[in-house]
Amino acid sequence: MIVRIVTMSFNEEDIPPFLNIFNEYKSQIRASEGCTYLSLIQSTNSPNEISTLSHWKDETYLNNYRNSPVFKQVWPQTKLLFSSPPTAHSHHILTISDEF
Repeated sequence: MIVRIVTMSFNEEDIPPFLNIFNEYKSQIRASEGCTYLSLIQSTNSPNEISTLSHWKDETYLNNYRNSPVFKQVWPQTKLLFSSPPTAHSHHILTISDEF
């Protein structure tokens, strides 16, 4: 399992257009083969910083998504709105805790 976090920074006025893009494509992204989870999270300290959090069965599925028609539609529209370059990190889940 791969957890992918892509953090993007926007000017305040570019957040609504980004949210429109995300909402338009989120179902298609979630339906991508190998995607088991997708959410959008916002920094509590920097509200102009928004991240996608996604889970992928493995890196092959993630790479297939990156080469998909959906990604090729979403990413060019999204990157026009960035106020600074995004960061992306992939992580392997080592353990899952159900204790809170």
